[in-house]
Amino acid sequence: MIERSRRVRAGAVTLGAVLALTAACSFGPPEPDVAGEPPNLPTPSVSAGPDSGGAAAAAVTVLAKGLEVPWGLAFLPDGGALVTERDTARILQVGPQSDADGLKVTEVQRLSEAEPGGDGGLLGIAVSPKFATDATVFVYYSTAKDNRVAKLKLKGKPQPILTGIPHSADNNGGQLAFGPDGLLYVTTGDGTSGTQAQSPKSLGGKILRITTAGKPAPGNPVKDSPVWSSGHRNVQGIAWDAAKKMYASESNQKKSGELNVIQKGKNYGWPKVDGTGAGADAKFINPVVSWPIADSSCAGVAVLENMVATACLQGQRLWMVDVTGNGTLLGQPRAVLTGEYGRLRALAAAPDGSFWVTTSNQEEGGEPAPDDDQIIRLVFSDGGAGRS
Repeated sequence: MIERSRRVRAGAVTLGAVLALTAACSFGPPEPDVAGEPPNLPTPSVSAGPDSGGAAAAAVTVLAKGLEVPWGLAFLPDGGALVTERDTARILQVGPQSDADGLKVTEVQRLSEAEPGGDGGLLGIAVSPKFATDATVFVYYSTAKDNRVAKLKLKGKPQPILTGIPHSADNNGGQLAFGPDGLLYVTTGDGTSGTQAQSPKSLGGKILRITTAGKPAPGNPVKDSPVWSSGHRNVQGIAWDAAKKMYASESNQKKSGELNVIQKGKNYGWPKVDGTGAGADAKFINPVVSWPIADSSCAGVAVLENMVATACLQGQRLWMVDVTGNGTLLGQPRAVLTGEYGRLRALAAAPDGSFWVTTSNQEEGGEPAPDDDQIIRLVFSDGGAGRS
């Protein structure tokens, strides 16, 4: 067990300044009519990563602790969240009620259908846009022979809607999210040397776009195919901005981690392209930004206004990337939480405008501290999450 340092770079704002900012903002704990009484959370600490340039201080609050590889994160209409644990195959509800330690964590159910192993198990989760009336969630999980997407009502039995997604020890994709179009997007991994990512006949190494019945969505690049984009190594995070541009992380490449703008029918180059360099072949799309794999291998992605953030496993940091209106890089990426909480995985923008991020230290490659794994709430002082 280790105890990680908490560093505040010179030039970052003080805790008092951050708290004064958040008190004056329209964001913060959900209003009672949205999510019940605001939770009674511990006092935030202030943190800034060594790569932040002193510009991005974060008020950090631990919402939950003692979890085991929390992988997927999706918010409910009441302001609470559903969280999956990859290796235990549990679905947890976190909040909106609170207790002395933070938000109340309740086990909803365990999925016996999921078979953990390597980076497989119970992975992504998405809440139906019509949850108030259909009470349905969607999950992505591994079996002994494939990865699959299923729908279920909480505490009920999963009903598979898409099966036959390639399964491997290390690259299973696994993210689920509903896009602005109301359709379900599914990310998959290429567990081979790249043959699946470039094969239109394989679901591996792709981003898929399907209906809630699991069928290829109308308007996909190829009729009767669920494939939306191809040439991916292992996408574990997707999110959209207000202009409906889709962003995705790329991890487990040999050299580089990436943040991409995803376009309909485009090819992102794996295994022929690793990081920036697609310009040499017009059929491949360059990333918005790429980093050395040791500084990235990122998973979750979240967006707030013109800032895109991604949570990194090997890099043990949160990268914040400012983008222009057309999705190109503006300035230089900034890092926060570098090395402070270990491996970071799930990331989502909460209904109150903050970011929630999970640690992933209770797995191979992690060095768990006594409270791991945790869910952390972030409010930034310089126009990130929690902005007024």
